[in-house]
Amino acid sequence: MAELSDELEVAVWQGDRAGGAMRIYSVPQRPSQTVLDVVTWIQRNVEPGLSYRFACRVGMCGSCAMMVNGQPRWACRTHIKAALAGNHLELRPLRNLPVIKDLACDMSEFFHKWQQAEGRFYPTADRHEPVAKISPASPRRAAANKGIECINCAACYAACDVVAWNPGYLGPAALNRAWTLLNDVRDGAQKRRQRAVLQNNGCQNCHSMQGCASFCPVALNPTAAIAGLKRTALRAIRQGQV
Repeated sequence: MAELSDELEVAVWQGDRAGGAMRIYSVPQRPSQTVLDVVTWIQRNVEPGLSYRFACRVGMCGSCAMMVNGQPRWACRTHIKAALAGNHLELRPLRNLPVIKDLACDMSEFFHKWQQAEGRFYPTADRHEPVAKISPASPRRAAANKGIECINCAACYAACDVVAWNPGYLGPAALNRAWTLLNDVRDGAQKRRQRAVLQNNGCQNCHSMQGCASFCPVALNPTAAIAGLKRTALRAIRQGQV
């Protein structure tokens, strides 16, 4: 754990991805200070035009995700003492996403890949039918439950080296969502979803490097979900179902 001085040296990216530079700020050290506290202090006291995102401030929305000393983290839940390199903090926008300005990224591509992976529920019943009774202990429900807490922060997407190499790759969050839906017995688009995750930029591109699992702020394991997709897809191919 780093020892803090009275002032923190904070380098913040300003500009877009194509044009910009790191700017250095001296920020007062405070007890129990988070990265979001630091960014907010800079915006309020030194650089009013600094762009960044946040909403809940308590680790519920994920909108404040950014690169903190090279790692994707939630700014609101990352304490300075856990993130400092010496007395230095480097803040950049999330990797693998277009930058709108400063620390704010364009999330459109990230969510578009959810659509490509058929990451939405297709109901098989209408509102007039009884609610389906599903045992929480059933294997498929247990598999789905392991991935449903994703809040779309894109930390896993920023951590994924495959996305960096192949920008078309669907990415861990979209494929994790597809896996939860493939295990939902109420869903009516299983074959359609299997075809979606088997496209050229689908689950078979994953190299199982575990970057997504290592940096998921809610401790999900998209790598395991993608491995499940691979197994399910292989069985479907062998049985002539896709």
